Amino acid sequence: MLRKSTNSGRRSAVITGVLLIAGMVAGIFSVVPVIDGADYIVKAVTYENQVFIGAFFQLLMVVAYVGIPILMYPILSKHNKGLALGSVAFGIIAGVFIIIGVIILLLLLTLSREFAEIGTLDLSYFQTLGELLQAGRDLVNHVAMTLGFVLAMLLFNCIFYETKLVPRWLSVWGIIGSALSILASLLFMIRFIGLDAAYMMLNIPIAFQQLVLAIWLIGKGFKPTVRE
Repeated sequence: MLRKSTNSGRRSAVITGVLLIAGMVAGIFSVVPVIDGADYIVKAVTYENQVFIGAFFQLLMVVAYVGIPILMYPILSKHNKGLALGSVAFGIIAGVFIIIGVIILLLLLTLSREFAEIGTLDLSYFQTLGELLQAGRDLVNHVAMTLGFVLAMLLFNCIFYETKLVPRWLSVWGIIGSALSILASLLFMIRFIGLDAAYMMLNIPIAFQQLVLAIWLIGKGFKPTVRE
């Protein structure tokens, strides 16, 4: 029974590590430069394959963001059921907002198609609607979705710190990184900062912590001295 439990924990650790890396890779490929450009209304329809690829990889992020807390729940709930359940809830919330972000992305593509058909007759209308969709997409992707997943990871790292499932330096790094990422999203929400160097710097610590955590889980798993 102990061997079976240990093997199950090891398998969950490896899959979690793989999902963390997959989520980061999908996040990179979900970036759609043509939509973020100033002339997106004109160019989006021309580069619609870029939009579809970005939407596809953004949907793949749902697998990681929702899958990780669900996969980890049986293990983490044995140590702190409340925090484990909270991580699942925040993971699902993040997944829902990812889907909303994809919908807005496709709406921007539709707007570009309509503009290509009508032309510059109602340019101000398209610009206003496009700006609203862009602002909504930024708030969904960089505030709602990010907060959901980062809060899930924060609860993870709190359990990791409490139980020493992974080295405490790694969980402390995750807690601090999560706090900085939450700060970045809140500052962006109130327009104190934009998607600029300050925003990136505040998110770098949690990004590297997730990468190191993923490598640790794949290579070493959870500490064998901890009860599973």
